[in-house]
Amino acid sequence: MSQPVRSLGRASAPAGARPGRPPQPPADDATALRRRAQSRRGRREALFGYAMVASALVVVVVFTVAPIVASFVLALFRWDGISSPQFVGLDNFDALLGDNAVTHSLLVTSGLAVMIVFLQVALGLGLALMVAQRASKIVRNLFRAAFFLPMLASAASISIVMAYVFNDQFGVINYYLGLLHLPEVSWLSSTGGATATIVLVAVWQQLGFTFILFVAALGSLPGDVLEAAQIDGASSARLFWRIKLPLISPTVLFASTVGLINTMQLFDQPYVMTKGGPGDSTYTTVLLVYQTAFQNLQFGYASAISVLLFAVLLVITAVQFTTSRKWVFYS
Repeated sequence: MSQPVRSLGRASAPAGARPGRPPQPPADDATALRRRAQSRRGRREALFGYAMVASALVVVVVFTVAPIVASFVLALFRWDGISSPQFVGLDNFDALLGDNAVTHSLLVTSGLAVMIVFLQVALGLGLALMVAQRASKIVRNLFRAAFFLPMLASAASISIVMAYVFNDQFGVINYYLGLLHLPEVSWLSSTGGATATIVLVAVWQQLGFTFILFVAALGSLPGDVLEAAQIDGASSARLFWRIKLPLISPTVLFASTVGLINTMQLFDQPYVMTKGGPGDSTYTTVLLVYQTAFQNLQFGYASAISVLLFAVLLVITAVQFTTSRKWVFYS
């Protein structure tokens, strides 16, 4: 009586199934399940990517685009921050044309920017070349950390410390000059001394950025090209001017462009160390914007100055990229 029951059990098992193992789905069903799992994983990854992009766009819109648009709109109003804004059209921009303080601040800012950017690029490249020649990796990393450390501190805190270091009466610099029987220097109370001090502090703090850029650029130079030039008898100077400098010219353009944009917005060093003085020798444009807005309560006029500075930066950057076609090589 038991023989018919065993025969019925074997007939109900799927084809290809082994005795004692659970039944396996057909090959077509397994492929469909695998594709559905891959599709669900792909949708999850796509949603995660969209969320990351959306969060970045929100940050850019809130902290970059919105303030720029608000500055453009506010430049068309007269507003003291207390009463209601009054629409004045282009009157604020008309007032800019006859304002000598705006013209002087732009000239001071441009002069400081040229000196700071030139020293940053020249010193950053020179130090990167010296560090690249060090054989020891520990020494190279030590120099990289030493030059990059000032960037980790805020410009305001560094400016406070440097104001004490370069103080005319009790500063450390004049103290050591006295020990060496050298005359003291009016670092912060003379026009030339204040300008030089602002330039030195700004260059010292931002030098690590250009230094790291040039270290990375020099480290990525093709070794076969440099070796071929050395075999052909190229001297160190010729190797630099003819091979290395053209190959890192895109980095030079990037460093100079970013440095110029940052320096044209110079604020912390002159505000903390000199308050724009002596006289108005270090009175930068951003310092003028701050005093116009938050001391004179002329927010509309301060926004008009900001728009003018934005236009100046746009023109300078366009000139940099236009002229770069003659000396920058991307190959």
